[in-house]
Amino acid sequence: MSIKSLFQIIIICFIILIIGSVYVKYFSAKQDIIQEKVTSENNNLEQIKKLEKKLLDLEIKNQELNNKIGNSNSKNVLTDNKKKVEDKKVVKRKIETDENAIKNEKKKVDSKNDESAMKNEKKKVDSKNDESAMKNEKKKVDTKTIKNLVKDVEYTSVDEKGNKFYLLANSAKSNPNNKDILDLDNVRGKITSEIRDTIYIVSDYAQYDTINLNSKFYENVIINYQDKEINCLNFDINMDTNKAVAYNDVVITDPKSIMKAGIVEFDLKTKDIVINPENTNSDIQVITN
Repeated sequence: MSIKSLFQIIIICFIILIIGSVYVKYFSAKQDIIQEKVTSENNNLEQIKKLEKKLLDLEIKNQELNNKIGNSNSKNVLTDNKKKVEDKKVVKRKIETDENAIKNEKKKVDSKNDESAMKNEKKKVDSKNDESAMKNEKKKVDTKTIKNLVKDVEYTSVDEKGNKFYLLANSAKSNPNNKDILDLDNVRGKITSEIRDTIYIVSDYAQYDTINLNSKFYENVIINYQDKEINCLNFDINMDTNKAVAYNDVVITDPKSIMKAGIVEFDLKTKDIVINPENTNSDIQVITN
């Protein structure tokens, strides 16, 4: 074999070695790429599962939060309803307290009248034939009449429409003809409403019925309502009909005029007033300022 042939064989072997090395490296690199892809896909699957789990946890927390908000709203509604019920109970207790106070006042007056009547009857029987006893009886009756006088009295009543009637007097005593009626001196009163202006009343005297809560003011009666001042001799309030009437020498004064009328009617529900002449043949006299 010649040197040239040997040299060619060596070259061919070297080429085959190079090709084999390249082939092995190529498939080895491809296998690594495939392995990397599989690993990457596995990692992606794990991340997707983690994200799905986080989403599921978030949905659960969101549902729990919605439930808490719903329960909170329900508690707020229950609290509001409970507060309304309690407010109604407070108003009811206040009305009942006012009614009980009036009833207690009536019982006190009735008790005093009954006691006074029994003692007077006994004294009359014991002193029929004794002039001195009659004089003593008179003195004792006068003393009891003074004791029956109550100083600084105050009455409050509320109708079903929420109108509140407040009455204050320097003194009060039982009417001799009707034990349910109190005679009042130096009287001040007012009628208030949540949606209407307040009516203020002042008079020298008044009669207050403890049963039906009606009142009759008389002598130097002054009524103030809005920008009007009404002067008259008599002013009657009927709580059953929610009406009030001013009559006898009625004079109405406002910033623009002075009117003389016969009767002025008040509607305690609407607080509207109606001014009427004394009779159909007379007119309302108006003097403009």
